[in-house]
Amino acid sequence: MNARPIYLDHQATTPVDPRVVEAMAPYWSEDFGNAASRSHVYGWRAEAAVEAAREALAAAIGASSPREIVFTSGATESDNLALLGVLRGARGRRDGLVTVATEHRAVLDVARAAAREGADVKLLPVDGRGLVDPDDVARALSPRTALVSVMAANNEIGVLQPIDAIAALCRERGVPFHSDAAQAVGKIPLDVAREGIDLLSFTAHKVYGPKGVGALYVRETRPRLRVEPLVHGGGHERGLRSGTLPVPLVVGFARAVALAVESREAEAERLARLRERLWSRLSASVGGVVRSGDPRRSLPGCLHVCIEGVASDALLASLPDVALSSGSACSSARPEPSHVLAALGLPPELARGALRFGLGRGTTEAEVDRAAERIAGAAAALRAARAGRGAAPVA
Repeated sequence: MNARPIYLDHQATTPVDPRVVEAMAPYWSEDFGNAASRSHVYGWRAEAAVEAAREALAAAIGASSPREIVFTSGATESDNLALLGVLRGARGRRDGLVTVATEHRAVLDVARAAAREGADVKLLPVDGRGLVDPDDVARALSPRTALVSVMAANNEIGVLQPIDAIAALCRERGVPFHSDAAQAVGKIPLDVAREGIDLLSFTAHKVYGPKGVGALYVRETRPRLRVEPLVHGGGHERGLRSGTLPVPLVVGFARAVALAVESREAEAERLARLRERLWSRLSASVGGVVRSGDPRRSLPGCLHVCIEGVASDALLASLPDVALSSGSACSSARPEPSHVLAALGLPPELARGALRFGLGRGTTEAEVDRAAERIAGAAAALRAARAGRGAAPVA
């Protein structure tokens, strides 16, 4: 076993790039000021660093003004602020929310909370590839709809939703459009102004930045959106998110996104080649392996498969030298397939064999080949053991 396991879980999080660590370093102990302190040089330097980061992030996503970037603790908080903030900002004039069954829990759980507050929540289905039909979105819109929320890239199966088409129809109907882009920013081209996106959630730690910092893009024009803050206490971030900003994390966030955008095309091409290499080896060496999603519309570094007759928790337990995810939301008492796979219509017995591979900046061909070899061996051993037990249930 190698000293360090092969890391294939980059959809969960990424290591911080050394160049990001270097950018953050002065703001821990040298330029340590509070960005809201306006009466001395320490505060001025901190504020200047924050505003430079705001400008860089705005440029990276095509925002028309740095003022449209609101710093948060991460994409989960950004999703909460977008959904609840807009619904509450509508002040009863509109109370409808349209979203999709395969969204991240940070959207689905907020939608449920909004429904408990009286919102009219519509949850749209997806097809067998995980894609929502824009026509379904159009049919779900009504005079009550305050917001539509559709993620750019799915965190489990990597499928890329047609957010440009959805944003266009929302714009035609005068309905604000939000997208959770935690998995997309820095990995695929995104331009909020060109695509007509009104609110966009993103985070640092998915693109080799620090954990604990994210942002919500909030459009200021056509007309300005009314968003109610969820956190009060000082009026920071244009009154949308109070609290002292973590200057080192903000600086690291901007540096990480800039680096990701700078190398995006070349890295996407490299990761897509590795992804297809991995799929080729798995499909050749592991019988009964099924690919999820749509390979033509997918994050370059994400491969999701289900292995027939093998429980993913048992498989992962037998692979201490390979770090990857089952892509399932399971409880210890009653394992259940993830809501994403259920929405795709996968049979539960197949979904319990789910594996999510997240390839990243440090992934090599040798690691992909070794991982495929180890998984093939482990799957064969588990199937043999199951056959010896008389085909006991896989989970």
